[in-house]
Amino acid sequence: MSVPNQPWALMYRIYRNVLPDVALFLEKWREKAEAIPNEELRKQALMSIDTKEFHCQGGAILALLAGDQRQKVIEFVVAYQTISDYLDNLCDRSTSLDPKDFEALHESMIHALTPGAERENYYRMRDDQNDGDYLWSLVQTCQRVLTEIPHYSSIADSLLDLAHYYCDLQIHKHVMIEERVPRLQEWYHSHKDSLPAMSWYEFSACTGSTLGIFCLVSYASQKSLTADQVQIIKNGYFPWVQGLHILLDYFVDQQEDEEGGDLNFCSYYENGNQLLERFGHFVEQADDSIKRLPDSKFHKLINRGLLGIYLADQKVDRHPGIKQAAGKIMKMGGGITYFFYMNRRLMQRLKPSI
Repeated sequence: MSVPNQPWALMYRIYRNVLPDVALFLEKWREKAEAIPNEELRKQALMSIDTKEFHCQGGAILALLAGDQRQKVIEFVVAYQTISDYLDNLCDRSTSLDPKDFEALHESMIHALTPGAERENYYRMRDDQNDGDYLWSLVQTCQRVLTEIPHYSSIADSLLDLAHYYCDLQIHKHVMIEERVPRLQEWYHSHKDSLPAMSWYEFSACTGSTLGIFCLVSYASQKSLTADQVQIIKNGYFPWVQGLHILLDYFVDQQEDEEGGDLNFCSYYENGNQLLERFGHFVEQADDSIKRLPDSKFHKLINRGLLGIYLADQKVDRHPGIKQAAGKIMKMGGGITYFFYMNRRLMQRLKPSI
């Protein structure tokens, strides 16, 4: 089946070929989470599934690149994203501020991308321990799928590069408040020479997405994949597309994070004008990097769709300043962005949790 390159065709395939499989696999993990013996781990596992289903749905759209291996890739996406969301909940809502605890938890995300990696006690630095093999089962599912795709060995190093970026971010941003920015700034300076011009908080945003991992796994499921294509795909998503993805996520959460005292990368722009200017830069750079990808029209739809889907979030309407800025960002994406914006608005009316 061909890769969709028109908005209506993409939406049709999402509703027909993506969302039902995501729901199927998430229900399996929900049942597993309900059986977790430890009350706190069970609570966070269920909460991550019930409140972050959207993350799995979005990531699974990239499985449309995998042809007849689509369902297998969706199984991977749901398992890996569920690990990510579960650990994010454990770190965000933890009484621990120990970076060694966060590092131990996130070893699971590295092991999930490393078939044959042996089990560790990922909870070894915290009191809550017994998850009834929930996290290890997620890891094993990812490992199994990767052993079944044709070109895992070609993408292994790139997957781990992106995963290490992601895990390092999670460790640095969850420590005690006064240490977060200095740690993130030091981390940024250790990578600055290999990056295009950007700030420390923009680099942090670029590392916080799993889209590049899902894109690589989808392409590695096809019949042919060259080393040059792997590098093009990785560079196509990191840093710009991933950065735009996470900056949008933080953009819609600004008021919520301010009220909760949480770190928000959008709060470090000098003013609203600079924020809009840099968003425009990320949109342009993402478009440019996408041009080099195979199936570039599909990836442009994803990029434009991200704008519309995030800006349609109901949280945007609750703050006049954010809503006004959202309107200006929407114009950067044009008609395609408006198409996806209206689609999500409609779905929110039909199902308020979307």
